[in-house]
Amino acid sequence: MSYQPPVREHLFLLKDVLGIETYSNLPGFADAPMDVVEQILDESAKFCAEVLAPLNAVGDKQGCVWHSDGSVTTPPGFKEAYRQFVDGGWPALGSETEYGGQGLPAVVNLACNEMSSSSNMAFSMYPGLTHGAYSAILAGGSDAQKQLYLPKLATGEWGGTMNLTEPQCGTDLGLIRTKATPASDGTYRISGQKIWISSGEHDLAPNIIHLVLARIEGAPAGVRGISLFVVPKFLPDAEGKPGQRNSVKCLGLEEKMGIHGNATCVMSHEEATGWLVGEENRGLQVMFVMMNEERLGVGMQGLAQGEAAYQAAAQFARDRLQGRSLTGPKNPDGPADSILVHPDVRRMLMDARAVLEAGRAFLFWSALHGDLAQRHPDEAVRQKGEDYMALLTPVLKAFLTERGFAIASDAMQVHGGSGFTEHFPASQYLRDSRIAMIYEGANGVQALDLVGRKLGAHGGRAVMTFLAEIDAFVADNGSDETLKPFLDGLAGAKAQLLEGTLWLMQNGPANPDNAGAGSMDYLRLFGLTGLAYMWALMAKAANAKVTAGDADPFYAAKLTVGRYFLQRVLPDTGAALAKLKTGAEAVMALPADAF
Repeated sequence: MSYQPPVREHLFLLKDVLGIETYSNLPGFADAPMDVVEQILDESAKFCAEVLAPLNAVGDKQGCVWHSDGSVTTPPGFKEAYRQFVDGGWPALGSETEYGGQGLPAVVNLACNEMSSSSNMAFSMYPGLTHGAYSAILAGGSDAQKQLYLPKLATGEWGGTMNLTEPQCGTDLGLIRTKATPASDGTYRISGQKIWISSGEHDLAPNIIHLVLARIEGAPAGVRGISLFVVPKFLPDAEGKPGQRNSVKCLGLEEKMGIHGNATCVMSHEEATGWLVGEENRGLQVMFVMMNEERLGVGMQGLAQGEAAYQAAAQFARDRLQGRSLTGPKNPDGPADSILVHPDVRRMLMDARAVLEAGRAFLFWSALHGDLAQRHPDEAVRQKGEDYMALLTPVLKAFLTERGFAIASDAMQVHGGSGFTEHFPASQYLRDSRIAMIYEGANGVQALDLVGRKLGAHGGRAVMTFLAEIDAFVADNGSDETLKPFLDGLAGAKAQLLEGTLWLMQNGPANPDNAGAGSMDYLRLFGLTGLAYMWALMAKAANAKVTAGDADPFYAAKLTVGRYFLQRVLPDTGAALAKLKTGAEAVMALPADAF
């Protein structure tokens, strides 16, 4: 069985848990009643399952090909699939109608993007990077730049990238050497080399719009002297069509562990023509719009690869006959029982479902707050949405990619020796998912961002609002006995998260290494608490259906998985808090020359 898009899960979250129909008076939501959303998800699922998923192994095994002229050929079938993707209007779902998009809520677009990434992560990165470039120009570009580039980026007619990393710098962008020299015509000449540029060169679109970080001569040192430039592969002519070839070139492709179907390029800019985006020396502010969007997308990638890996493992476990149940044969007429009878196999599969179902809810819930930040008329609602997006972006990126890789690893374990061969998809899911823990800011950097910047922002307003929201939910639903296990688990996790937050506030300022040493433990504690909140929300929605007489086994299964989460996953909060509170002493004790 190949990947099956989880449309039923998506609809349950959108309708029953998040209640997006209650926002039908807001821009975008008004054009997305549930019957329309269901049609969109069904058609997206069909395209992903029938067109993209069959190309996943093709992209992995054949990869992209670099040619001596600097061009790159994508794997067989990618170009045709991309044309169908564009013709179907899929890149435009979440873009503004002013620029040719469909203006739908980001939370609906996210559901489609998850299916695309599960079915073919490498392929989905091409339109994903393009939408990120669209968002950056939308946020910081001039009116002329928006009119020229956004309609083509929104529809996927042109591709887009971001060019940040250089051989000598990755996370520390203050070390960037690429330079920008002003020209007499108001443009700049961009010179320098960029590495690890996803989708940097390909044959899917007639033009690629690179967003490049560079330093204007005489600019301040460090991150305060970085500017952002739009550098097209082909310079648009007077009619806005690809014209003269710009002097930006792919020097080669990286040999990678996974995502072979996406072109990861070394890019050379040799006096390339570029246009300043926004103000001089303020390029990072605009680029972070794109980076934050990409970080949420990477969190989604972790979830998506975990989902695909789980599905493959569950199918294998149902089919694989090996040994007998400890409590007696369950398949007495066969030579052996399926490995689903073995508790440890069940443990791995249930771990996966417990995290995936709540992780998806956490992503969708956060995306909805992002929509409200942009679309709601109430300033307080907008502020809360902005606060949550800033606070939760590092949590979602790091927690879901870490857990997604763990799920892919367990999926390989379920496959046994078969998973270590290329006859089954487990190996590709494991290899593809690993990069998500690294790019767009390694997970350790996300944890530092959480404890070093996001917790204290606006006097801790965002985290305190989040904790207060949990308290209010527990109090408002305290009389519901069917929810008691979920409320108790949530309240306990929230108390531990508060304790960890206060410990960091008390012990971090005196010794910043205390915050650094415990930052990942705190992020995991935060992620588990967020999942506990999502399970409480889902349990409430599922219980309401069961109480109303709905006999759909979907809801009973949902509650069963939720109880597993409470018993077997949520207790990890205690370990995270205990490790956090040990501080930096043991972590930093060994002298550097002893490593």
